[in-house]
Amino acid sequence: MFGNVLVTGGAGFIGSQLIRRILPISQHIYVIDDLSTGQLEAIPESEKITFIKDSITNKRVLDEIMPRVEYIFHLACSNIIKSVIDIELDLNTNLIGGFNLLQSAHKHCLKLRRFIYASTTSVYGAATLLPTTEDYYKIELPYSASKFSAEHYCSVYHSMYHTPTVVLRLSNVYGPGQTILNPYCGVVAKFFEAIDNDMPLIIYGDGQQTRDFTFIEDALDAFLLAAINDGAIGQVYNVGTGVETTILKIADEVKKSTGHPDSLVEFKHKRPVDVVRRRNIDSTKIQRELQWRVNYSLSEGLKKTFLWFKEEGR
Repeated sequence: MFGNVLVTGGAGFIGSQLIRRILPISQHIYVIDDLSTGQLEAIPESEKITFIKDSITNKRVLDEIMPRVEYIFHLACSNIIKSVIDIELDLNTNLIGGFNLLQSAHKHCLKLRRFIYASTTSVYGAATLLPTTEDYYKIELPYSASKFSAEHYCSVYHSMYHTPTVVLRLSNVYGPGQTILNPYCGVVAKFFEAIDNDMPLIIYGDGQQTRDFTFIEDALDAFLLAAINDGAIGQVYNVGTGVETTILKIADEVKKSTGHPDSLVEFKHKRPVDVVRRRNIDSTKIQRELQWRVNYSLSEGLKKTFLWFKEEGR
C-alpha cells in the first residue's frame, strides 16, 4: 500500500492514468490540477480521491496538504508548445512550482517515502549522442530549461535534506487516455482524431524526424518501480524504448490500425519547438537497476490505443 499520495497534474493524460493504476493500492489520493489543459472527467470517481483545483504555485494549498502525504508524484507542468508562447508562465509553473513542492515537502512531509518528478527527454534537445544516456543534456527551449532546472533542485534537496527524490525522463508517452481535449496532446492522439473526422494527418516538417514512443503502461511501470525501490532514490532515469520511429511511420501505422490506409497526410512548416531531428533514448540504467522492461511494441501499443479510442476516446 502507498498510504496517502499526492499527484500533481492528475487531470492530465499521464497523471490520470497513474491515478487509475495506484488507486487500488493507495489509502487516499490528493490531486492538484488547475485544469488549464487537464480534464476533470479524466480523474476516476472514488471516495479515496480528493481533487483540488489550484496551481502548484499556491504555497498555501501545498502547505495544507503536505503533512498528510507519504508519496508525491509530480507531473504538473506547462508544456513545450506553451513554453515558447509564454516563457514566464513556463518558468513559474515548471521551476518555481517544482521548487514550491520540494520546499513544502521538506517542511511538512514528516513521513515522505518518495518524491517522483516526471521530467522529459526534451532536456536532450537535438542530441549528438544517440542513443542518449542520462549524463547528456542540450538545453535549447524554455521548457527544457525549466524542467532541467527543477531536476537540479531535486538533486539539491536530496543532497542537503535527504529528500527521497527520483527523476524520470519520459519520452513521447502515448496510449489510452490521451485525447485532443488537451490541445497540446501528442501526435498519436491527433492522428487518431484526424482519421475519425476524415481529416488529413498533419505533419510538421518532412516527417523523417524520429521520436522514441513509449506506451503509457510501460511508463506507469517506471513510476511504480521508482516508488517501491529504495535504490532509485537520488537517481535520474530515462524512460524510453530505444527505438527510433519516424513521424511518417507513425502516420502509416495509425492508418493501418484504423483500417484507413488511404487517409491523406498534410505537411506544414516546422514550428519553433521543432528543433529535434532524431531521438533515441538509452534506458539501460532503469532496466539494470529497477528491472524495468518495455512490454509493448509500437504496433501493440497503437492497437490498444485504437481500441480505447473506439470505445471511450470520442
